[in-house]
Amino acid sequence: MYSLDQECFSPAFRFDRESMRAFAEEPDAIVRIALLASGKIIGFVIVHIEPVAGKQRAYVVTLDVAEQYRRHGLAQRLLSQAEEHAAAAGAQWMELHVFTGNDGAIRFYESSGYGRVSVSRRFYGRAGLDAFVYRKNL
Repeated sequence: MYSLDQECFSPAFRFDRESMRAFAEEPDAIVRIALLASGKIIGFVIVHIEPVAGKQRAYVVTLDVAEQYRRHGLAQRLLSQAEEHAAAAGAQWMELHVFTGNDGAIRFYESSGYGRVSVSRRFYGRAGLDAFVYRKNL
């Protein structure tokens, strides 16, 4: 998963190897992986179930799909599976951050039923690297 994340994102948005492992191994993590018959990972999503104000929230840590497998419905299938598992685990909504300059991801999440609820300034650690917060009720 780490290698695919390195391929999918520029340095400002990548996770280091230890963080990626910790996210995937979190006790309440939902991890869905798309594999080729060869065993190569071509996509994955990591979602954490977290308590927020006495309710359960599902937070999309990352959704990665290899470049050559994009625009074929794989990201939508991974996200839908994660939403189903999150709802079954008691989450009442899904939430995520998207870089304000990532137009493709913004269109994807909006077409998947997510609505923009706020902006997190300097979310990625530097001025100008803001993120929109998106939410979808499950």
